[in-house]
Amino acid sequence: MKIAILISGRGSNMVSILDAHRQNKFESNIEIEVIISNKTNAEGIIHAKQMGYPVEIIPHINYNSREDHEREIIKLLEDRNIQLIVLAGYMRILSKYFVSNYQNKILNIHPSLLPSFPGLHAQRQAFEYGVKYTGVTVHFVNEEVDQGIIIMQEVLEIYPAETIEQLTLRMLEVEHHIYPKAIDLICSGKYSINGRILQRND
Repeated sequence: MKIAILISGRGSNMVSILDAHRQNKFESNIEIEVIISNKTNAEGIIHAKQMGYPVEIIPHINYNSREDHEREIIKLLEDRNIQLIVLAGYMRILSKYFVSNYQNKILNIHPSLLPSFPGLHAQRQAFEYGVKYTGVTVHFVNEEVDQGIIIMQEVLEIYPAETIEQLTLRMLEVEHHIYPKAIDLICSGKYSINGRILQRND
């Protein structure tokens, strides 16, 4: 399966995915065709190039509208026959136009146990709410923010004396662990979807 990874920043989740790919940790036949960034100064661009992966930069500031920018990305995806899109710190909300072109073919990772604490600053939302457990969710992207079908989740206990910074670092480690596993599952095709429920068919 041919994959594109979209980034906007340092791309730590991207690096974990590329590491898994280079170390042959995926059971599925996966080809990472391109890393796409909407920012020319994204730190992840440097990492991707150093790791030997092709990079395309499509700055959103060069386009008059979100749709014009997304049309350019879609053209690149079609030219490279991309079958799965992985968001790894891509800091732009995809339009309904984009999502409708790739239904259940866009993955995102979110630092909470969705549907709890969607949107920005999810770690801080959970921390300040006082929950005892939080976690990480990998989900398909749909037209609503952080509302797509859940693919995989992992639970993380919040320790009593823990700071938000410590929690965030531990959560990032979980993200790096779970995201490649979720990608591998989707690329294997060993799953079925019934309504909102994704069922593994191992």
